[in-house]
Amino acid sequence: MELNELSLKLSQYETEGSSFESFFINNVGQEVLQVIVDGNDELPIFVTRTEEQILCICYLFSESEINTDKHAELNDTLLRLNVPMPLSAFAKIDDKYAVFGALSTNSTIEQLSHEIITLSANSIDALEAISDYLTE
Repeated sequence: MELNELSLKLSQYETEGSSFESFFINNVGQEVLQVIVDGNDELPIFVTRTEEQILCICYLFSESEINTDKHAELNDTLLRLNVPMPLSAFAKIDDKYAVFGALSTNSTIEQLSHEIITLSANSIDALEAISDYLTE
C-alpha cells in the first residue's frame, strides 16, 4: 500500500477507541505520513515505507533537553526500558531521541493502526518514565 493511499485509509479508520489524523508529506526523495492519534497531538507518529518495511517513528526530545549531569544515566535507563516496552524500541536519530516500531510491507490496516496506537501510548509512557532526566 502506498503512503498516500494509507493516509486516506487512516483518516477514515477508527479502532480501539481511537481515530487518526493523517497528513501526507512529500519531501524531496522521501515520502512521509504524519499521523496524530486522537488525544495525543503533542507526539505525532511519522510513518515511512521502504521496500523491506514500514517504519513508524515518534520523536520524544532532543539532546539539548537532557540534564547534562544525567545523560549517561538516561541512556542506561532507556536501554533497560527497551525490553518491557511492547512493539517499540528507543533510538537516537541525529540529536533527537525517538521511539519506533517496524512492520512488514504486507501489514494490514488493522496491524498498522495497532502499531501506531501502541507507539503513541508507549511514547507518553516513556516520557513519564524519564521525565526526571529532562530539563523543564
